[in-house]
Amino acid sequence: MIKAIVFDMGGVLIDLWYDKCVASYKEIGFDTITKYLDPCHQMGFYGELEAGTITEEEFYDRCLSLSAPGTTRSDIDHCLKVFYTGPSEEKGAYLRELKERGYKIYMLSNNNPVMMRICAEDFDKAGISLDGFFDKLFISCWMKLLKPGAAIFEKTIEEIGLKPEEILFIDDSQRNVDGANACGIRAKLFVQGEELRETIEPELK
Repeated sequence: MIKAIVFDMGGVLIDLWYDKCVASYKEIGFDTITKYLDPCHQMGFYGELEAGTITEEEFYDRCLSLSAPGTTRSDIDHCLKVFYTGPSEEKGAYLRELKERGYKIYMLSNNNPVMMRICAEDFDKAGISLDGFFDKLFISCWMKLLKPGAAIFEKTIEEIGLKPEEILFIDDSQRNVDGANACGIRAKLFVQGEELRETIEPELK
């Protein structure tokens, strides 16, 4: 019986627009952005930021060094903002409904402190504040662990305090779904554009 639902952020709670983000970076002269940015699993110093092995300061310095002269941190933030939309009001309402039905609600995301800061206002607008709605946030840069590694799932299971089979995990990456399944978690692949309710409800019966 499922008692907790763990959501990935990008591609699940928010929609990701990789091509728009790449185009935005190229407008500021960061022409090699595709060496680092990926829809699901980041590379190079982007991956290091998600793993918590470099600071925000180091991240911005690296981005600016690869961009056109005169580029600012605000320009970098704008590029990241272009990467996503949401969460939608409908998703926010559905997560609140799940919580009212008694499910514990968590987030487990390969993510970085810059994006977490930029996204916060949008989550507030959807009624699922990053500061107070979720029972706990499991974010790679804070944990210094990355999906699909077993360690991040094992730590999540430990801190939730339930049996793995009592946890439902929703992610848009098959690699991450497979990693969760290997740790005993019941995991389901979500395809951006589908209805979140239609993905989750069959798993709760």
